[in-house]
Amino acid sequence: MDNDHRPDDTGPGTHTANSGLPLIQANGISKTYNHSGACITVIDNLSFRLDCKETIGIVGASGIGKSTLLHILGTLDRPDAGQLVYSGKDVLLLDDTQLARFRNRAIGFVFQFHHLLPEFSALENTMMPALINGTEKKTARAEAEAILVRVGLKERLGHRAAELSGGEQQRVALARALVQQPDILLADEPTGNLDRGNSDRIHRLLMELNEEMGMALVVVTHNPELAALVSRRVTILNGRLHELNNGLPVASSFKG
Repeated sequence: MDNDHRPDDTGPGTHTANSGLPLIQANGISKTYNHSGACITVIDNLSFRLDCKETIGIVGASGIGKSTLLHILGTLDRPDAGQLVYSGKDVLLLDDTQLARFRNRAIGFVFQFHHLLPEFSALENTMMPALINGTEKKTARAEAEAILVRVGLKERLGHRAAELSGGEQQRVALARALVQQPDILLADEPTGNLDRGNSDRIHRLLMELNEEMGMALVVVTHNPELAALVSRRVTILNGRLHELNNGLPVASSFKG
């Protein structure tokens, strides 16, 4: 990918399935951490392709770099080397302000813990990304109400986080992640803190919303039921990405 193709101030974020480009193309991504004086390479020259609307599960043991990779794909962390190309543009060429603007518009995040603002209602929490992006308050409210209704929280719009069950809190977090209709949803153990019933409900919502909204989905999970729902499963071995076939890694690393 040509490094001279520098993104503009706003960067990508309006991907169309007909562009002929992958939604994400990661090229030669590496990430090393210094731990107690020792350098630990978590991601090593990893390449990865994700197409529009595709669903991928990143699975495997704790500590192999799953969350690190997700954070890099979501531009929450910068790699030490490599390119992260969204819709043909390397977003790592953006400065921090531009990158934050791109991330807020194009990427949705759901984590194991909902990270809702406790002093705000479900509706106010869901409106927040749109308001940060400069959306007019009336429009942001309408968009937030619509997605909250879609995730089954029509009767809970005015309730604060502490007044919601764990499953309801996670559905608010999901609504907040999707209120701006991002190109991609990145989910890190989204049901790791929920019981079986609430987990199943979130799993169904993730797959239904992927289909309805046309967003891509990358999920880090230890949950076999959720992993079984996505179209591709990958793991990280020695810092490289490997496709899984019947639960076993394919011999060669995945290059996209």
